[in-house]
Amino acid sequence: MVLMTDQHRAGLTAGEGGRHDTMPRLDALLDSGARFDRAYTTSPACVPARTSLLTGRFPTAHRVRQNSTAASALYERDLLDVLRSAGYSLHFCGKPHMHRGPDDFDSFHGPYMHEHGPRRTPEDAAFDEWLHGLDHRVAGEPSPHPVSAQLPYRIVSDAVDVLDQVGDDRPFFLWVSFPEPHNPYQVPEPYFSMFGEQDVPPRLAGPEALEDLSWRYRWLHRLISDKRPGFDDEWRRYRANYLGMLRLLDDQIGRLLDHLGDRLEDTVVVFLSDHGDYVGEYGLQRKGAGMSEALMRVPFGVAGPGVVTGRHRELVSLADVLPTVCDWLDQDLPAGVQGRSLAPLLIGAEGPPEEFGSMLGELGYGGVSYDETDRPPLHFPYEGTTFDELNSVTQSGGLRMLVTERYKLLVDDRGEEELYDLDMDPAEQINRVDDPEVREVRDELRLLLVRWMIRAADDLPVGQYMPKTRPHNWRWVIGDTGPADTPGSELAPAASGSGAPDN
Repeated sequence: MVLMTDQHRAGLTAGEGGRHDTMPRLDALLDSGARFDRAYTTSPACVPARTSLLTGRFPTAHRVRQNSTAASALYERDLLDVLRSAGYSLHFCGKPHMHRGPDDFDSFHGPYMHEHGPRRTPEDAAFDEWLHGLDHRVAGEPSPHPVSAQLPYRIVSDAVDVLDQVGDDRPFFLWVSFPEPHNPYQVPEPYFSMFGEQDVPPRLAGPEALEDLSWRYRWLHRLISDKRPGFDDEWRRYRANYLGMLRLLDDQIGRLLDHLGDRLEDTVVVFLSDHGDYVGEYGLQRKGAGMSEALMRVPFGVAGPGVVTGRHRELVSLADVLPTVCDWLDQDLPAGVQGRSLAPLLIGAEGPPEEFGSMLGELGYGGVSYDETDRPPLHFPYEGTTFDELNSVTQSGGLRMLVTERYKLLVDDRGEEELYDLDMDPAEQINRVDDPEVREVRDELRLLLVRWMIRAADDLPVGQYMPKTRPHNWRWVIGDTGPADTPGSELAPAASGSGAPDN
């Protein structure tokens, strides 16, 4: 089973060093499994990231680099194909935002998007209309509608129905995809009052940091300021609502886990998000500019039969999910997959640093980057309050990220470079690319970035030549690659006599 949140920044739960009351039920689940403290999205936008999750490929390869191009996804076989070939029934509840549709599942409940979902009651319709009226803002008052009208509650109700209908004769895959804590930022009571505005975690940097950042941040800030003057005055309410949304999600996740009952013992649960959210950093809301840790790092954990409890510092990615599932189920890795299997790590192995000591991220739809003073036509008007942070300007050109345990290198299509020491400068304000003290580090990161970009270049289509492969798709490791080449049999026992775990 995959539990997925949307625009969920890492670091806000007790298990990630945050407040103890944000997501206690999720923390308890992942405390019994494996947490990956340095998990990254492949791209800080919904559809490119979700396409990477399904295909195990980076946006450069799968071709989906903006939310409007899901139909262009390029791959040989994806996660659904692998699970189907292994005999699983496939079920989806929630927000799709992907290249797959209802006909690709045995049951499909949705689509739920950020302002609406399937309406079963008049209260559902009333809530959706109220939600739409927020125009993706930060609500200054509690939602006047009950918890039962909230999208996570309705999605979990659908998931409960699925669990009641699946039989024991066949393993199942259930993907529960929540639109929250994505904007609009709102919650009803009691969640609205759970986190006081004066008690929210401080931000690393406010709008005063914009002058130290790339022009994309400043362009986005000016766009929002023109449309919604004084919007950053509400940053504490923004954070309080965001934490309240996480707690509402947590209660609904608990409701789903409770309904699984004894079946949870035979179910592998993967929890992750597609990308992060500024949550007020730099005086910004949502996402849309740059590749800061607030946007790139995501919560990621696995719990279930055979998963060894522990915390992992290996740098991992959404693209690693598909190859991991292939290992679990003893399925051939689809051609063109670029992620690495985490299956050996989940049963106690350490990830070799040459394979898991760095990670790539991608941003941009191509073409030539705009400039800070440009105001080209957009897919929404410059007038009025409505805006889309993902637009022709902030997403223009190309930006690549290479991150290691301590450092982050960014290079864009114009040749501009940024180098940050994440230990000393967590807000990523001090660009050290020209600092002679870290020249060797910079050069090493440049080489690693080139190697990752070669790895993310597409191996498809398959032709006459046969590529060399290594176990678990650990391409940069020579020799022993873990405690088992096919660890699926060690990871999880058979469920319900089916010969495979529920997932």
